[in-house]
This record gives sequence, C-alpha cells and structure tokens, in this order.
Amino acid sequence: MHLIVTRSFPPEVGGMQNLMWGLANSLSKHKLIKVFADNYDRCLEFDKNLSYTIERVSGPKFIRKYRKAYLVNEFIKENSKIECIITDHWKSLELIKTNKKKICLIHSKEINHPKNSRIYNRIIKVLNDAHFIVANSEYTKNLAVENGVSNKNIIVINPGVYPASPIENKIIKDAEILLKGKNPRLITVSRYDKRKNHEKIIMALRNLKQIYPNIIYVSVGYGEEEENIRKLVNELGLENHVIFQKNISQELKNALISKSDLFVMPSIIHKNSVEGFGIAYVEAAQYGVPSIGGKDGGAADAIKDKETGIICDGNNLDDIYSSIETLLKNNLSKEMGNKAKEFAKKFEWDNIVQQYLKIL
Repeated sequence: MHLIVTRSFPPEVGGMQNLMWGLANSLSKHKLIKVFADNYDRCLEFDKNLSYTIERVSGPKFIRKYRKAYLVNEFIKENSKIECIITDHWKSLELIKTNKKKICLIHSKEINHPKNSRIYNRIIKVLNDAHFIVANSEYTKNLAVENGVSNKNIIVINPGVYPASPIENKIIKDAEILLKGKNPRLITVSRYDKRKNHEKIIMALRNLKQIYPNIIYVSVGYGEEEENIRKLVNELGLENHVIFQKNISQELKNALISKSDLFVMPSIIHKNSVEGFGIAYVEAAQYGVPSIGGKDGGAADAIKDKETGIICDGNNLDDIYSSIETLLKNNLSKEMGNKAKEFAKKFEWDNIVQQYLKIL
C-alpha cells in the first residue's frame, strides 16, 4: 500500500488540488492507494465516487496538521505492508515518523526562504530526510539545490494533465459571441497575483492596439490584484480591449482558450513567490494555443522556446511586447500552436505516472 498525505485535494479548487487529485487517480490504477486529506464542504458526496480509500481530517488548520500526522503515524504502525508515503508539501511530511520510503513534492516558493532562518532549517531537515524529492521543474530543482537541499535525492517530474476535453458547440458559440469581431485574441487564465504580471500585459496591450485596433485580451481569474488591474485598464483607456471573466465554467474557460491566438503569462519573481512550473501553459497548448512565458521560474519546462511559444524577460516591457508582436506579425501562432498541442501530450497523466512508478 502507498499513502498520499496532502493538504490540498478536491473538492477544493486549485492547481495543487488538481495535481494531487491527478496523482492519486493515476497511481490508483497501478498501486493500492490510501489518501489522507483535509476535510472540506461537499467532501462526503465527492468521496463516494473515488476508487481508493480516503480519510478526511477536520479541525482548525494548526490542529489539523498534528491530528493528520497522528492518524498517519498510527496507520503506519498498524499496517506493515505500507511501502511508501508521498506528500504534497514538506509540512505534510514534517511530523511523520517512519523509516518507510518517503517522497516529498516541491513546487518552488515554499522552499524559497532566507538561509539559516528558522523555517529554512526546518525545510532542509525534512527534505534531506526524504528518500526522494520530486521537483515540478528544472528551475525548482536548481532552486532547492542552491538553498541547500541534497542534490542526490532530487528528481524532476512535471505536473500532469488529463487529455483535453471536447467542447460542446453551444459553449464554443458562447465564446465566439464574447469575442465577436475581435482579433487578434490574447488570453490569461490565472489568479491576479503580482508574479503573474498582468500589469505589464495591459501596458503592452496599450501599444499593440495601435497596430491591431481590434485586439482583445481576455483575463480569466480572481485575486487580490484584480482591482488594481481593472483600474489600470481604465486609466489607459483599454475598456474596449479587455474582457474580465471570473466564476465561469471550466467548459467556457476552455472554449475561450481554444478561440484565442496566444496565451500570455510572462511571470516574474515577486518577493519569495515564483512560478515553479505553470500548468496553465500546458492546458493552453492542449487546445493548440502557444504561450508567452517568463524566464524567471519553471515556464521553460512547459514551453519550448521559439517552438511552442516564447520565453521572455517578464521584467522587461519591451521584451513582452516584442515577443507578442513576433508571433502576431509573422502569423506564427497557428504553427507554434500545432507544435504545442503535440508537445502537451508528454504531460498527460498516463505518461507522467510512469515516472512516479519508477521511483516507487
């Protein structure tokens, strides 16, 4: 039996939740799996459809961590056939006491702390005690090594995706109504977060509209920076060139991506926050849409520079502008999009799970 211990799991929504959900589902096709996860609303109904055992842990966040670790430790004591424990985060592993094989996933920002700080010392102790550390990108692996994590146990396994779902004609039509008469079409799907760099996309759009008067930028998401981005759009007079969308269905989101020419998310490092991988680039690629990503972070694992998109300097407005303009003026979006769609297949869970099985 293999245990998965995670703080992030559906029905809660998010990138980490999708990652751990995909990993649990994929591994359960090959191994006996039990998941320990946090309890959320609607869990009871959600868990009925799972093909593996899941134990939910309730309580305030601080207490929940200790309660979950206690339950895991007791379960390990009572079950001698457990082969491995896989955790989503170093904090999920910190209190688990066992000599069984331990695999800990790392994602970037959670390991990016000042050296010799209290939290840094905790991280290093936990990770260096793990049998394998799974980094979500080469960038994250290098960051971990620079921060003092032992290089010998780190391997890179990119996050997985499920094959792109077909989109109903009705939903496609809904997307077309929103985008009617607008070309070229840019899109971002992400939280409004400083590191996602919406601000510079909007500033580049101000210049692009001089060349492409019917250009449209669709921004799907929510977050603490949303108000500031909306204010910037108004200040620059771009109200007719930006569509804000949030709380929309997954189907409509996919339809808007599929009808776009370019996915734009030139991420940057903001304080300790950095884009460890960027699954959104792969999701766009599945629908034949190339991406503009930032050089700071793990985008280079998800985008083949100048083949399936462009890696640019997200701190440089001119570089963002010229990268978008290069793809648009040379009509490269379709050619790169076709290559991106083929490239995205390597990230499908049936392929990614094989890399986990090798270390299990």
